[in-house]
Amino acid sequence: MTVEIDDKSGFCFGVVRAIGEAEKALAGGATVYSLGDIVHNRVEVQRLERLGLRTVTHADLPRLAGCRLFIRAHGEPPETYARARALGIEVVDATCPVVARLQQRVVEAHAAMREVGGQVVILGKRGHAEVVGLTGQVADPTLVIEDEQDLGAIDFARPIHFLSQTTQSLALFERLGAEMRRRSADPAAVKLDDTICRRVSGREEHLAAFAARFDRVVFVCGRKSSNGRVLSEVCRRANPRTYVVEEPAEVDPSWLAGAASVGICGATSTPRWLMQQVADHLAEL
Repeated sequence: MTVEIDDKSGFCFGVVRAIGEAEKALAGGATVYSLGDIVHNRVEVQRLERLGLRTVTHADLPRLAGCRLFIRAHGEPPETYARARALGIEVVDATCPVVARLQQRVVEAHAAMREVGGQVVILGKRGHAEVVGLTGQVADPTLVIEDEQDLGAIDFARPIHFLSQTTQSLALFERLGAEMRRRSADPAAVKLDDTICRRVSGREEHLAAFAARFDRVVFVCGRKSSNGRVLSEVCRRANPRTYVVEEPAEVDPSWLAGAASVGICGATSTPRWLMQQVADHLAEL
């Protein structure tokens, strides 16, 4: 049985940057507190915890005066930075530059829609850290939609500025945008603002071709990874014999029965070393 790891899978630029910043901050041996999981991959979080990273929530901030708080690639709303300053907390900001630009676009979109009585709509996963940071950029309400079923919440008599979480599916964004224009009282008043990260969306076509080449596909990602859910479905559509695992021990040997080839790939939050561990485990099996 041949096993091949996809050379384009693994950490995206924003995650690589964030983990590098975390390792730099931890180099002196002092504890650093990450506001939420630094990456949606439990195994990688555990590795960084061994170096001194501790994951906290917003409720923990009052006890962190004088400590260092790490802002992960997903970003945070302005009020988080203001609260940290008020509490005397040093902030290590690793917000992905792509996300930071999108945050500014959201502010600009709200300003434009305010003038015409319009609404700002974001394609994203409700409650996701990046989406929370985006919707928190302004006090005005932002409508978050996840699929076609959510379109009913939009007022199609008003102008619409439609943006997207950086890791969403480009095909879904285009499909929902087209449907918005179809339903709108004035299709010209629907602005489609494609803010999907091309370093992520470009992987969909590649992964579909990669998955189709093998008898089986093992997709490695954390269970919390939104991007992992999107990309694993891309693989599954190309190859129904796609299996998702978080770590090597989850591989079921029965999946491999009769397989001559296995492809291993992962999400933008999946470290290369973890995919290699899965490949080594398959070789042992």
